Amino acid sequence: MIQFATERLVIKEIIIAEELDALLSIYTQKENMQYIQSGEYDWTLQELEDRYKATNEAGYSKGYGVFAVRLKDENKVIGEAGLFDSFSDPKKMELGYIIDRAYWNRGYGTEVCLGLIDYAFNRLGCTELIARMYDQNLASVRVCEKLGFEHILTGETPNKKAFREYRKTSI
Repeated sequence: MIQFATERLVIKEIIIAEELDALLSIYTQKENMQYIQSGEYDWTLQELEDRYKATNEAGYSKGYGVFAVRLKDENKVIGEAGLFDSFSDPKKMELGYIIDRAYWNRGYGTEVCLGLIDYAFNRLGCTELIARMYDQNLASVRVCEKLGFEHILTGETPNKKAFREYRKTSI
């Protein structure tokens, strides 16, 4: 089982129904999903389960995928974090996360990213991480800049939203 921890969080494979229920609650709140590419927030449990299955089926065996983010002290799911094989290169992965709005502005995004960076570089042997976000997602922009990601691209999505792409390479 894939699992790693930060100071306040446990990041682990999604394996129990309780985690799916908590993640569905996050996915069905418009504010939580406003910076996610599709922006959809009318998910069903089956759709979410299918999404995780499609993403994680091959990934978990290689150490990557979408993971539940739990508070260590309360054992409560507050979001998801992931490493994605977006480039068909196991040395180059994309990272992403969603934190429930009830937990915004408490440093969890930074902490999740620090955990993903450490896990990707030190356990998976990645040499490059990519983070993409909408331009207006200022919290994620600040996280990338704070953690030393290099801004490498600004562009526009097909739905006419401005985005940024950041890169972090291993030392």
